This record gives sequence, C-alpha cells and structure tokens, in this order.
Amino acid sequence: MNKDGHVLNGALLAVGLGLILSVDPTSGLIVGGQSGEITADAVLTLGSDVAGSIAALSLPVILGALFPDVDTAFGRHRKTLHNLPVLGIFLVFPYFFGNLQFVWIGVATHYVLDIVGSKRGIALWYPLSSSEYGFPTGVTTSSDWATRVTVVVTALELFVLFLVHNYLVALDTPLSEATTLLGALVGI
Repeated sequence: MNKDGHVLNGALLAVGLGLILSVDPTSGLIVGGQSGEITADAVLTLGSDVAGSIAALSLPVILGALFPDVDTAFGRHRKTLHNLPVLGIFLVFPYFFGNLQFVWIGVATHYVLDIVGSKRGIALWYPLSSSEYGFPTGVTTSSDWATRVTVVVTALELFVLFLVHNYLVALDTPLSEATTLLGALVGI
C-alpha cells in the first residue's frame, strides 16, 4: 500500500480499537432507568469513554502503522523494517514504554496490509531471507482500488482484533499477563 493507505489504516484502526476497548462485551446492553431503557447519561458516559480511547490510541497506532515505511529512506524497502524480528521488538515496547502499548498493533497491521492488500508483499524473515511473501489478492499502490482495498483489509483486521479482544485475551492486557494466559490456553 501507499503512504496514504497506511495513514488511513492507522486512523481507522485507532477509531475501531477505541470502540472495541471502550465497550465491555460482558455487560450486555447499555441500559439504565427502568424497563431496560437507554439513558442519556449512559450514552454520554460511553461517548466520552470512546473519545478518550480514540485519543489515547491515535498516536501510537498511527505511528506504528507508518513506522515500517521509514525503510524507504535507508535500507531496502519492504525488507529492512518489514519483518518479524522488528515486530518482535515492538511487542516488548510496553515493558519499557508503557504509553506505547499499542504501537505493535499499528506495525502488525501495516504488515498485513502490505501482504494482503499489495501485489508485492514483504520479506517476513529478513535478514535471514529476502523472499517476499504476499497474497495474490493485492493491488498496485497506484491502483484506483488501493483505498477500497485498504478499507476492506482494515475492517477485517478490526474484526479479528474484536474476536481476539472478546474471546481470547483482552488487547489492553499487559504482555506478561497475556503471555501467561495464552500459554495456559495452549497447555504450556
């Protein structure tokens, strides 16, 4: 994808993640008052929670979504910063920089967008291998379809993040706890 696509992807992810993290799926309908009616206070509270989450997520998610393309200024584009070792570095960011907990989501979704949405793909195992991996579903970065593909891929990413958050492990769980939970889930 092109730079505009990654900015759009990051912005849509920030909004979507703000919604995902603000609504507790175990609480049922947002109701108050009598006979299950939705109150204005409940709606205002939810609205302020969502806006706060979106504001907090925007910077780290958008920075993460843009970071891999820094390799256009040095190194080999879609290789130097488009690989799993770099993603691993961002996964441990929360241990050192708590406010950058969600940068890894921006980086990971950048990779997904380049693999699924673009014809070229990325070198996931660089520097061990320069082979680029991609799906045949992608379009060229200059295609008239690039923005539509970006929106569709981002919607699919948000759906997967929603499923992970609601059924596997909450996305705002600290990495050490998430690792323990996932390890218990698979029997390690």
